[in-house]
Amino acid sequence: MTPTLSPLHLCAQQTPNATAIYVWNGQQYICLTYLELSQKVCAIASQIKQQDLKEGDRLACIDNNSVELIVLYWACIDTGVLFCPLSGRFPQQQIAELAVSYRLSHFWASADFCAKCPDTCIVLDFSTDASSQAPTVNLDTPCNAILTSGSSGQPKAAVHCLANHIASAQGSSQLIELTQDDNWLLSLPLFHIGGLAIVNRCAVAGAALTIAMTGVDMVEQLSEIKLTHLSLVSTQLVRILRQDANALQNIKALLLGGGAISSTLLEQLKPLNINAYTSYGMTEMSSQITTGLATTKGSSGKLLPNRQLKIVDHAIYVKGDTLFLGYLTFDGQSGLRRELDKDGWFATKDLGYWDQQDGLVITGRVDNMFICGGENIQPEEVEAALKRHPMISDAIVFPMKDSEFGLLPAAIVQGTMPDEAELESFISQTLARFKRPRYYLPWPEVETISLKVSRKQIIQAALHHKESS
Repeated sequence: MTPTLSPLHLCAQQTPNATAIYVWNGQQYICLTYLELSQKVCAIASQIKQQDLKEGDRLACIDNNSVELIVLYWACIDTGVLFCPLSGRFPQQQIAELAVSYRLSHFWASADFCAKCPDTCIVLDFSTDASSQAPTVNLDTPCNAILTSGSSGQPKAAVHCLANHIASAQGSSQLIELTQDDNWLLSLPLFHIGGLAIVNRCAVAGAALTIAMTGVDMVEQLSEIKLTHLSLVSTQLVRILRQDANALQNIKALLLGGGAISSTLLEQLKPLNINAYTSYGMTEMSSQITTGLATTKGSSGKLLPNRQLKIVDHAIYVKGDTLFLGYLTFDGQSGLRRELDKDGWFATKDLGYWDQQDGLVITGRVDNMFICGGENIQPEEVEAALKRHPMISDAIVFPMKDSEFGLLPAAIVQGTMPDEAELESFISQTLARFKRPRYYLPWPEVETISLKVSRKQIIQAALHHKESS
């Protein structure tokens, strides 16, 4: 590809006075224009080079969402350094192990997280600006490594190039319009693909993003600044609607994650006239793959531009301009590892089908299925049946050990728990006896940091509450 300016620097040229970032300073929101952000990025890029980092080096970055972290992301793109954001919640030992496994050669962390780094952090002065000309970059050069959820063993580090992110943002905007006058809340962390996707979408569109206030619930956040776009999981939406549904009155687009949306939530959203979208996406495809207006039919929407998707024996395969470059190899080996078939398709390990409106319906994950009394149970099928009940906003089904059957289905339910006899009668209309949950647990209070609900985290918290009560 022909070298070009990054989307950030293009915006600084074309709309220098447009707001790029709103950030809370403790008393009020202050803003950075695209020109100001571009100048800060140029200054940090120069400092990175002075720290003896060169193209291809891997920089582990640890911080909560901040202006500094966003500046560092774009500066890494300008210098060819691989931006590797890590969660500050990781224990020190895990960060040290990741550093060895993925050859993370340098570290930067905010003051709150420096002690977690296994090596000395590089020092950068983010108060400086530079009026130097922004450099051109190769869009196909590796620019970041994002850890996957790691539901089975060590998380994988998926590497993307800027071309992946631009293709993702452009495809998303074909359905969810984003303009210079819009403002998207950065409510997801940059170490998740969902958070990084918001940064890229806003830069490609020349829109503003607002860094979410820490320690403040969403309703209060919505009252402090006018927002037009939100990315939420259903749990967050439930809380907003419970506290003050009018807080969403200025929202143009609501991108919901975490699977099918319950009929109860959709009914509550109707009077607000908000475009609420559900989507199916993954780290390896730079975020969204399909997106559509939320309906009770459980579809995750139609395929977005720049992506391809096929279904073979219910298994979903993807490829396209948003497909990642590969995973960082373990234990210091060089190169990237990407598991594709002979035609370049990536196996997602998700299951699904196309409905009559060409919407993708996700029916489960290969590795979530379990056997009860010799019968296969796909938890997502049971969850979908439960979420059709008007009193249930979300559900997670998982296996519990049983001496007779080996495993029995149990359900964690969010919402007002119906009478079990009434619920049993309701789900018996769509589920065979062996698929119906034998145990019901209340949904635990767990902080969400991703558009995808962490099944493992919710299950562990619910079982811990059950054992301690």
